[in-house]
Amino acid sequence: MSTELFALNFLYSFLATVSGGVFLTLLFFWLKEKCFPLPVVTGRWYFEVRTVNTTYNPYRGMVLRYVAMLWREGNCIKGTVEKIYENSSTGERKYVGTNRTRGIAEGFVEKNYFSKDQVVLHVVEDGHGRESTNLYDLTVISDENMTGKFSSMVADQDGDVVWQRNAF
Repeated sequence: MSTELFALNFLYSFLATVSGGVFLTLLFFWLKEKCFPLPVVTGRWYFEVRTVNTTYNPYRGMVLRYVAMLWREGNCIKGTVEKIYENSSTGERKYVGTNRTRGIAEGFVEKNYFSKDQVVLHVVEDGHGRESTNLYDLTVISDENMTGKFSSMVADQDGDVVWQRNAF
């Protein structure tokens, strides 16, 4: 094989490899952006927590509702929450204005290609009398709904949580 033929074969092989690599890169980028995008979590959410297990029996079966404003930066989530409703052993009440407790939310989106996406949020709530820490492990059902479990450091609570775009 002559040097000229070798150089020509090398050039063709090199160009085929580079153009194939560019094509695959563009294909995977397009698939990631159009077929498998991150879930839409930015915006207003309403969520309801139901306490199933707790070390403080008056909290068992308690229902709390919150409103949250979330935004996504890449796969990181940030936002704020406010408690708007409580139904517990002490009665049922709605929180309005200055009676609402506020919290800061931080978390991330876990992109799954063969199952539903997951959202993990850590909320520190400035409650009446003390701060509380809550962890939400959510499965994205759609851009309108998420469901999952929560854990709270207040009375070692845990239970079920439902997130939705519309108010309860």
